[in-house]
Amino acid sequence: MKLLAPISLSLGVVVFSTTAFQPSFSFTPSQRAPRTKVSPVVLHQEGKGSFSLANLFGESGSPGPSLRGSKNLEPHPSVRPHISPLNRLGPDEKKEVKSEPLPFHPNVKSGTLPNGLPYVILPNKSPPGRFEAHLQVFSGSADELEPQQGIAHLTEHVAYMGSRKRELLFGTGSQTNAYTDFHHTVFYAICPNTTPRTNIPMLPMALDALVDVMEARVESSRLEKERAAVLSEMTMVNTIEYRVECQILSTLHRENRLAKRFPIGKEPLIQSWQTDDVKSWHRTHYRPDNVLLYLVGDVDAEEAEKVIAEKFGRLSAEKQGAEIKIPDIKAQAKDLADAVVGGTVKAAGSWHYPPVRHDWNIAKDMDVDEKLIIPKDQLEYDIDLQNSYPLDEEVTFLQTDEVAPGKNIRPHIFRHELLQSFSMHLFAKRPVEAIIDLDSFRKSLARRVALAALQIRLNVGGRSDDPAFTFVEFNQLDSAREGCAVCSLDLTAEPHKWKDAICKSLSEIRKLGVHGVTMGEMERYASSLMTDAEQLAAQGDRIEHGDQLSYLMETVANGHTFMSPEQSYYMTSKALSSLTVEDVNAAAAELCSHVMSFKEGEDPVDGSVIAVACLPKGLDEDDPAYCDEDSLVKTIYEACQQEVEPEEDVVVPFTLVPEDELAKSMEENPPDWLGGQFTDGTPSTAPDTITRPFTLRRLGNGIRIGVNQNPHESQRGHLRLVAPGGRDAEKRLGFKKGSMAIGARTMQEGGAFGPWTREQVELFCVDHLLMVEITCSEESITVDFVFPTTNVGNVGFGDDVQLGITGTESVMQVVREIIVGFKWEEDALGRSKSSFRGTHESMLKNLENLSTEKIMEAMTADDERFLSIDVDEVNAITLDDAKNAVMSQMSPGNLEISISGDFEVAEVMEMVYKYIGTIPAESNKEFLVEELPADVKGAAVSSVPNLPLPGKFVELELPDSDPRAVAYVSGSAPNAWGYLADGKTVSEIILEKDKRASEYDTSRRKHPLFARIALLLLSEIFNRRLFSNVRERKQLTYDANFSFTGFERLMGGWFLVTVTASKENAQKALEACKETLHNLRKTNPITPDNAESAKRVVLNRHEFSLRTTQYWTEQMSGLQEESVPLKGPLSFTDFQAVVEAITVKDLQLVLETMGLDDDELYTAIGKTVKPEGVEEPEEELVRQAPVIGMRRGGALTG
Repeated sequence: MKLLAPISLSLGVVVFSTTAFQPSFSFTPSQRAPRTKVSPVVLHQEGKGSFSLANLFGESGSPGPSLRGSKNLEPHPSVRPHISPLNRLGPDEKKEVKSEPLPFHPNVKSGTLPNGLPYVILPNKSPPGRFEAHLQVFSGSADELEPQQGIAHLTEHVAYMGSRKRELLFGTGSQTNAYTDFHHTVFYAICPNTTPRTNIPMLPMALDALVDVMEARVESSRLEKERAAVLSEMTMVNTIEYRVECQILSTLHRENRLAKRFPIGKEPLIQSWQTDDVKSWHRTHYRPDNVLLYLVGDVDAEEAEKVIAEKFGRLSAEKQGAEIKIPDIKAQAKDLADAVVGGTVKAAGSWHYPPVRHDWNIAKDMDVDEKLIIPKDQLEYDIDLQNSYPLDEEVTFLQTDEVAPGKNIRPHIFRHELLQSFSMHLFAKRPVEAIIDLDSFRKSLARRVALAALQIRLNVGGRSDDPAFTFVEFNQLDSAREGCAVCSLDLTAEPHKWKDAICKSLSEIRKLGVHGVTMGEMERYASSLMTDAEQLAAQGDRIEHGDQLSYLMETVANGHTFMSPEQSYYMTSKALSSLTVEDVNAAAAELCSHVMSFKEGEDPVDGSVIAVACLPKGLDEDDPAYCDEDSLVKTIYEACQQEVEPEEDVVVPFTLVPEDELAKSMEENPPDWLGGQFTDGTPSTAPDTITRPFTLRRLGNGIRIGVNQNPHESQRGHLRLVAPGGRDAEKRLGFKKGSMAIGARTMQEGGAFGPWTREQVELFCVDHLLMVEITCSEESITVDFVFPTTNVGNVGFGDDVQLGITGTESVMQVVREIIVGFKWEEDALGRSKSSFRGTHESMLKNLENLSTEKIMEAMTADDERFLSIDVDEVNAITLDDAKNAVMSQMSPGNLEISISGDFEVAEVMEMVYKYIGTIPAESNKEFLVEELPADVKGAAVSSVPNLPLPGKFVELELPDSDPRAVAYVSGSAPNAWGYLADGKTVSEIILEKDKRASEYDTSRRKHPLFARIALLLLSEIFNRRLFSNVRERKQLTYDANFSFTGFERLMGGWFLVTVTASKENAQKALEACKETLHNLRKTNPITPDNAESAKRVVLNRHEFSLRTTQYWTEQMSGLQEESVPLKGPLSFTDFQAVVEAITVKDLQLVLETMGLDDDELYTAIGKTVKPEGVEEPEEELVRQAPVIGMRRGGALTG
């Protein structure tokens, strides 16, 4: 059970996340389905008039035709005529278009049942044999009344966790979850089409579970369990990041009810509610006209419509209304419903939006729908919650500074002892602009080109050896959860550089707004958009259900047109063919208008700019790091007075490795293929044969190569370069502590190759859509690339296009240069060290991270390989230290390259042959060093240290104004492949214990994959038991999680149980976790059902992951490494067979290889304590719980 999103609260694992600019579409507007009438479903048909609730309940809201269970019942008190939630997919959406309308997805089918319940069906074949059903209730925390704060989230828990029909989905390979946000509550079921083995259709079962949500029984026993879970969740999420986002959102939305209606709610209210309170909320909002059912997957649309009608057709708003038992709540809900339709963006723009109004920040000549300009005092009812109420927190976020006539900034400063850096968040709120025709689509593309140009300028040009900011992002995103588009500047900086960071970022924004983009930028980012649209079109119906669903939900919510990938590609080509630099510059000027308007002499815009700064507490006023509201406003205003010059184009290389240079290398270092060699018993492969599912070979220079063709991610690929060693090698070879990790980060921050500067190389990567990430773990340096497999870096469109090289070839060039041509630069080292200093300082102020560090210190006897790098150690690293450490691992004989993608294997092997095979075998030999003697290293080579016994209890206190606690239970465990720290294997140990094992069992347990599969299954079983015991039965926590460290190259490892709880329950939760571990061995051992359920989860995850190129490269890495002796081709070919063959007895025996005895356990509790000088609030003051941490733009994974 984890957090879903910024503010969104969820029951469990999360679905999707958003990012800022990337060349992929944030939405895929879509098309109407063929109109076919299927009784008793009322489908939307062209020309038949608009849908509204007035058609169902009468123009005045009186009942229409009686529905089952609704005879002689009064109308529901909250039902009002309103626009269809289907928006562009609905029949009443007749919005005029100014140009060629965008086409609707041809396969989408939408309709509305006679009871008013709308639905959308999108048949989708990827992955085959599965579907997702999502029920969206258009009521969230923003719809709560004063005495209901937090009840939407609690009801979500009660409704789904209490569903008996949801429980029938367990053990079928299904995933169910729910989450609550400002504007909605969503329940979903992700299922196979049929049950395992019995082949019973699962769509009716999944819809039964969602109907059960609509008819939820509110039982007192379930209410108490979920009350405890929600109260524990309040503690768990209350991190400093959480509190920062609370401050940001409270300030951003201070003029409406979002500032006072966070989903987590108010603790005293949550503690007080009884079943009638929850049931009243449920019956008020869970009604047919206030939901939307999405069904995406491998389904037949017409058959699915029949099942939807059968399952949901019996629901009735009147029946729900009759079960609202609290008269006062019923009356208040009626008043709120009147106000919602009387003056909110929910009624005027989209029923998906929260019931709010906004103070827009818009240019005076901007064309805005008049319905969205809602006067502040339009209603007598205080729907914006601007009055004071008993449960309010004391806040003063409405101060607005007029820096010049008509030019306003709303500032807010948040100081906290846990903050280590300065951050600033500058916002302008604008109406969402529907993307429904060619003109609006072209404008959205122009905006994306402008945003891309600015972000790359900030990222590439804004870096130096002493950068003004450590992070910066400028974006504008449509946010259905807030009912607006938010243009945001987010930056972080070292506290004493805050003024420079603001000046630098605002100067770049003004430069874009005033001078626009260069022709080179125009071509670069327009080409990227075209390439991305082409990739999506090529993927077609292979786009995963979850991705399709997220596009669908977001586009429907914001009133955009949902197109198929093919239609989107066609319209993108058409729009870009007529897109001019003037169009892009006009979009840039509009994006930046709120910043540009502060320049003296420029016209003001309507509305205020919101500025929130967050910084460490306790700074003196004469400290350069000190910032208050006045100095923040002054700095912003003065930064906008700077004169700006146009951007100059940078010459970007067409290729990093010229043909003549490559030909010379082929002549001087002729490449050669050798067969693949393995240590898992698989015979060596031939050097000249392409095999399935992967081709595994070695080059003559020693580099191991694995290539897999994966068509599921069309025109995309993933490459992983692994250099075994990491921080373990750092210690074994006697390098300075931290030099390997800081060196890897220096490579990430750098990028100059051969004759090319870092800026040229980074723009080459941008042109070719390459994403690169370089990391250092305890056991390896890893370089990951994501790339397109088609021609990229193209110039022009249509017949005039000039093709660049393929993304596959460009990634080969970058890999080659990383190994043999990388330039180490002081400014890159400076940025790397700054990042590590910030990470360490943040760790010291983070309860979870600091507690983990302390228990790791105890378990490893301060082994530096597994601990953070402190500031003094960071400062001691020189460029030579970093370079020598990393390059010592870059010897060709130490490297392995794994590649997966939508390409022809033979073509890729030829590129590998040319670019990688011509790297001399002796490259980087000058950096090779000998290992230290064992008595100097102080630890066994390539293994974790033995746990000092007996185990210890570690207690930690961290100053913090809010009470929080976290507990840990840890002990020894095998590594991912079953090796223990002493070199023995799991298979060897259990064969010694089970002397009577049959020949068959002995053979199974000797399989190289046996221990890996057993540990995967145990992890699932542990987590399920922890949930059942610690959360469900004992009600001590919202979430308890079990995990293995999962080392592959280091022998041995640890398990770790993490549990969050209140300070009062932390010790009890820790003991409950220990009890769960012990019971699994003794009093409550693993059952066949436990094992079967875990197998379904592991197999489904593996099957799904095989569709991704990243998973293939992760799994291929190590197949030819001697340092991972049990990993080889059998780990792929025999995966399902080994899973199915594992028995309960196998799992119980593997349990015994873990350090689970009391004297082997290490435990820890981290708690916060009040900082000195902080006074307790008065008892009658009810504190507003902060909002779930978020980034602009929508739900993120928790």
